[in-house]
Amino acid sequence: MPTRPPVLALTTLVVLLGGAAAPAVVAAADPATPGHRRMVAELARLAEEATHNPFFDRTELEHFDALLAAMPADAPVEERIDLLLAAGLAEFKQGSAEHAVQRLDEAAERIRGLGPQPPPAVMGRLYYYLGLAHLRVGEARNCRDRHEPESCILPIRGGGVHVDKEPSFRAVQEFNTALGYSVPGSPARVAIEWLLNITAMTLGRYPEGVAPEFRLPPEIFTSRVEFPRLPDVAPALGLDTHDLAGGAVVEDFDGDGDLDLLTSTWFPSGPMHYFESDGRGGFAERTERANLKGITGGLNLVQGDYDGDGDPDVLVLRGAWLLQAGRHPNSLLRNNGDGTFTDVTFEAGLGEVYLPTQTAAWADYDLDGDLDLYVGNEPAGPIPSPGQLFRNEGDGTFVDVAVAAGVENRRYAKAVVWGDLDGDGRPELYISNFGGENRLYRNEGDGTFADVAPRLGATGPRDSFATFFWDYDQDGNLDLYVASYPDGAGPSRLYTAVAGYLGRAPGALPAKLYRGDGRGGLDDVAARVGLDRVTMPMGANVGDLDGDGFPDFYLGTGYPSYDGVMPNVLYWNRGGQRFDDVTFAAGVGHLQKGHAVVFADLDGDGDQDLFHQLGGFYPEDAFHNALFQNPGFGNGWLEVSLSGRRANPLGARLRAVIDEGGEPRTLHRAVSTGGSFGGNPITQHLGLGAARRVERLEVVWPASGVRQAFLDLPVDRRVKIGETGEEGR
Repeated sequence: MPTRPPVLALTTLVVLLGGAAAPAVVAAADPATPGHRRMVAELARLAEEATHNPFFDRTELEHFDALLAAMPADAPVEERIDLLLAAGLAEFKQGSAEHAVQRLDEAAERIRGLGPQPPPAVMGRLYYYLGLAHLRVGEARNCRDRHEPESCILPIRGGGVHVDKEPSFRAVQEFNTALGYSVPGSPARVAIEWLLNITAMTLGRYPEGVAPEFRLPPEIFTSRVEFPRLPDVAPALGLDTHDLAGGAVVEDFDGDGDLDLLTSTWFPSGPMHYFESDGRGGFAERTERANLKGITGGLNLVQGDYDGDGDPDVLVLRGAWLLQAGRHPNSLLRNNGDGTFTDVTFEAGLGEVYLPTQTAAWADYDLDGDLDLYVGNEPAGPIPSPGQLFRNEGDGTFVDVAVAAGVENRRYAKAVVWGDLDGDGRPELYISNFGGENRLYRNEGDGTFADVAPRLGATGPRDSFATFFWDYDQDGNLDLYVASYPDGAGPSRLYTAVAGYLGRAPGALPAKLYRGDGRGGLDDVAARVGLDRVTMPMGANVGDLDGDGFPDFYLGTGYPSYDGVMPNVLYWNRGGQRFDDVTFAAGVGHLQKGHAVVFADLDGDGDQDLFHQLGGFYPEDAFHNALFQNPGFGNGWLEVSLSGRRANPLGARLRAVIDEGGEPRTLHRAVSTGGSFGGNPITQHLGLGAARRVERLEVVWPASGVRQAFLDLPVDRRVKIGETGEEGR
């Protein structure tokens, strides 16, 4: 694999001028600090407790068994079946699809001996889950245990076709039986047909192996436009760790100029993984050397240089989905600059209250030069879970000012992002809430915020998850994407997730794309550009795969239940005018649960690759992570790394003027880590299309307001820019 080109250090041309001193920070300490040791001990305690919480121990299963044993012989058959089904699904949660099959088979046998047949809906539900259990056994034996780069990629073909076919044969039988109890055209019928057709693919018998009346047309599994295939190279590079849902961040953590990878998995005892780049396209795991042994759990990771020393630090987020059982501490991992980390959560003042969360975002909201932090929390049973706005005190500590700032939210936060929507230099805060209206907190500039979402019509969709700020049409104004994530269970929820592929109405509110006017106004244009779909993503991030300067994006889809079998989705930006779904052409339609998404040039060849952290909530849903390698489009690029003394680069604005064969263009970028689940490098990767030079690159720094301009830069280079006290020349 190619090595990275040398950095064009514009700091040799732009001398850092004195100005205000960098903020004082806590001195670097030995990794084995008391606070670090305290966190390791606390996480070990929580990992032990997790084996006894209602989500993972056998209490639920034992409860259902006790109810079945005590049920009188003349109890309604529907009640008996419901308990048998519940016991079978509880086996799923314990991490055994094989045992779930046994339980559900037992349920079917007992039902046949009960005499009068139960209602069709009850029987259909039983055979739906029995087919699903067999399908998941087949996935475990083939996609997981015989993992290939094409495993579980829709449409399934080549190396993705199952070698051990027996479970899928059984699944086909059960799904066909379930169809006999379903109503034609109903959501349940559509969901079963979807699973039946995918199961036939695992056998290499689609479409001919599906009866014509249940067969889905092959064209729904094709992209309408051509796009090159992105092969999964994670197995070859040793990056295909086998995890549950988790986070991922790509950064140059050790300061050697190459991009490294940090991942997590949400299970309380699950380890983090730190992969160090060798600078030649290879990686070596250095987790223990990085001082991360014992730093377990973490559904999401967000990075930012909180202490202003030039090294990216990482916040680990924990406890989401677990309600009261999710009162776990987050971890602030200070980067020591040498590929090691120290947990400074307690010293920094972030470990006083434990609330379940999976989302947070860094920004300098008060423009004092250092990064502040917003953490969006989830309900913890009867315990209030307001959002937390941690103001950076400049000495390595934080103070929660959410109440005074008016940003407590007090809703079920699934994603939080910062962005300057009105162009005044101060970032606004958007919170995507599940089961409630979303909030857009306008930054008033005096330390307070006002929720303007109702006035702007930006409260929807009501059930939402992933969200991000971006400039999709490159007009210089930030826009906002908010994904739809409707609630539900069973076939009806699966129907909602896949209805769009079948040209059917999903029965839920679609995603929103709010186009910004640069003055704080928003207009929903999702239908106009082809994004008004229900895709149900948890992970989401933005990148520019084809290098044309217009951002594309990838969605990691799914929901916790085992029937959440749907492809992750790649949208290709067509010049800021519309988006094409190129998932199937690109070969990135993974059927496993999608979480953290990262766009980064991990092989140093000048284009962005796509890393995807895969895996679900329950033990049976663990899977291998993927790295989809970009084959290249032949377009130019420029990587811009900002290093400020008076302002943190997050939130800085870039403006690049290029010429493509006599056609002038202006590219815009707000410096961020991308979406709301997965962290792109803070160093910005600009696709330049066919341009051979960058005629002018402008930088506007947050906090200080410094403006710089650099003329006539070569393409296919990495540039490092330092902040000055006057405009660069």
